[in-house]
Amino acid sequence: MGKYFGTDGFRGEANVTLTADHAYKIGRFLGWYYTKPDGSPARIVIGKDTRRSSYMFEYAIAAGIAASGSDAYLLHVTTTPSVSYVTRLEEFDCGVMISASHNPYYDNGIKLVDSGGVKMDDETIAKIEMYIDGDLAGLGIEGDELPFATGEHVGRSVDHAAGRNRYIGYLISLAAESFKNYRVGLDCANGSAWMIARSVFEALGAKTYVINAEPDGKNINRGAGSTHIDALKKFVVENKLDAGFAYDGDADRCIAVDENGNEINGDHIIYIFGKSLKEKGQLINNTVVTTVMSNLGLYHALDEADIRYEQTAVGDKYIYANMVQNGHIVGGEQSGHVILGKLATTGDGILTSIKLMETVVSKKTTLSKLAEPVVIFPQITKNVRVVDKKKVTENAEVLAKVQEITDTLGNDGRILLRESGTEPVVRVMVEAESAERCEKLVQQVIDLIIARRLDK
Repeated sequence: MGKYFGTDGFRGEANVTLTADHAYKIGRFLGWYYTKPDGSPARIVIGKDTRRSSYMFEYAIAAGIAASGSDAYLLHVTTTPSVSYVTRLEEFDCGVMISASHNPYYDNGIKLVDSGGVKMDDETIAKIEMYIDGDLAGLGIEGDELPFATGEHVGRSVDHAAGRNRYIGYLISLAAESFKNYRVGLDCANGSAWMIARSVFEALGAKTYVINAEPDGKNINRGAGSTHIDALKKFVVENKLDAGFAYDGDADRCIAVDENGNEINGDHIIYIFGKSLKEKGQLINNTVVTTVMSNLGLYHALDEADIRYEQTAVGDKYIYANMVQNGHIVGGEQSGHVILGKLATTGDGILTSIKLMETVVSKKTTLSKLAEPVVIFPQITKNVRVVDKKKVTENAEVLAKVQEITDTLGNDGRILLRESGTEPVVRVMVEAESAERCEKLVQQVIDLIIARRLDK
């Protein structure tokens, strides 16, 4: 991780830790860095979610791009995966998504993808951070500022809503089955999916019911979406729906709800896709990619289905890197980031929901039956807000306590201590046969951290 950019972009409270000036400088750098060797302008596509501050950051980034002599193409309110798709399909030099994903409205973030629609490499991110900090010498630039474009070389902003519409058409084209006669609920989190998800499912024939699709700039993720699934559970049961799908603020996640109102999380979804592809003879390498946060219940189900798995660090960029390196085609996180490697380069919540519904229809079954083999172990994760994450994760006493708990659990559970990639917190996670035991063991670690003042 860099000084500003974590595992999921530059994220922070709008105009506190992430300011309009930061956004302008990012635009300035991108517009300069991607200018062609012959001096012709770079083409950079920008999308945003529904947060109040997203408009401010959009204009600031676009201004920076234009000031450096390049062109900003505005998708307006759209999803993170759509930015990746449009960047790759239309051969943009890079893409920018303005979103803090599942965070509350007062936070925001800037996510960057390269010309292939993949999260930008660490080397380029490091150069952006040098520029933000005014280290022009580190970039090999004389003087104290990047050159400004003048006259006819000043860049421009271009309305590119057509790119978002092209992405919608792509999603519709991916379904191999009609959803006619199926009743589907969608929770759009008052975020990026609010204009897209309904149109896709209705085009595929589903009787579509939508909640939390009235964004006002301040209600994104508020009691809604993939991190607040209870509202959709209730909605599915009360309306006797066949399935429900909840997205987060930028719609790169999907958590499902079966016909009985039970949560179907990312681990269930990875299993369902892996099993379905294996049955068709299409699961390349007979392997799915998971993260260290995936539940033991998933691994037991995969073992029973004779499907291999690999583990990566938390973060869809690590999952995708593993998939590319090893040729795997399914990977994801418990949180609902699921990557279907032949169809996308990042997690895509709407795409995930389409392919889940397609599996239900093609197998003439229910979502509950598809997920049934994955019996989730109780899992509790608690966050400890700290000043120095390494001070906790490298402390000898804390590591000894983690090892003690690991030995105690044996094959009946596990403990994981990890640093957040997006927040100043350390996460303590325990899986065990009961929630009570999970709670007790997590608290033992947290009590030790606080007693030794490692959070200060």
